[in-house]
Amino acid sequence: MTSLSGGGNAAHPDRIDTSRPHPARMYDYFLGGKDNYEVDQRAAEQFMKAAPEVREGVLANRHFMHRAVRHVVAEGGVRQILDVGTGLPTEPNVHQVARSLAPETRVAYVDNDPIVAAHSRVLSDDPDTTVVLADLRDPRAILDHPQVRAVIDFDRPVALMLVAVVHFVADAEDPAGVVATLRDALPVGSYLVLSHATGDVHEDRREGAAAVYDNASASLHLRPHAAVRDLFGDFTMVEPGLVRVTDWRPEEERRPDAPPIGIYGGVARKDA
Repeated sequence: MTSLSGGGNAAHPDRIDTSRPHPARMYDYFLGGKDNYEVDQRAAEQFMKAAPEVREGVLANRHFMHRAVRHVVAEGGVRQILDVGTGLPTEPNVHQVARSLAPETRVAYVDNDPIVAAHSRVLSDDPDTTVVLADLRDPRAILDHPQVRAVIDFDRPVALMLVAVVHFVADAEDPAGVVATLRDALPVGSYLVLSHATGDVHEDRREGAAAVYDNASASLHLRPHAAVRDLFGDFTMVEPGLVRVTDWRPEEERRPDAPPIGIYGGVARKDA
């Protein structure tokens, strides 16, 4: 579940906007899903022309997310997950991965696309899971949301997941401050799982690819390794640190002809 919580129809947060592509629905299209519209499909196809490796990239990002969830649950002992920018459901979802290891894990999903909330009906009878319609760029509203508070106890360790979402927050919207507000709300023993698109890998065509999102509900902002690393603040990075998502504790070797993936991923722990 990775997509976005930056952007959207602020005037009518419960209205699905089909006039512009939405990154969550484009991501769904990249994954081969059907919860998208023609406007999303056109934009996604345009992006794939500029970045042919994107489908492999989103799959690699998703597999990173699965490995990171297994780490924070199995090795970190976390039993609460706040997944901001969850996107459209694609199995296995975060709660399914986590509960395969610890059935008592509680999960709060947050996204700003109403179509995501519409899919939450399947979870309506699950008291340990909630789906909240909110925007990453207003982190305080997420932390104070009654549905989030009903599932997440911020006095106990939490795994905060910001997977492929912060790159949809513009510099003028203070992505570092947004992430810091969420980080600072977490108690000792919590984790931050974050992935972020970068232009470091494909510098020759990064501007053309990012420009596809200029007409979407949220634009794409590629950032270098140092800027992404700074988003973790003073949290302690888990080995191997901030690396390309394909290199974060891979469980199988990539094929020799696989294209390099321009997404960094990392996991860090709050020790003090």
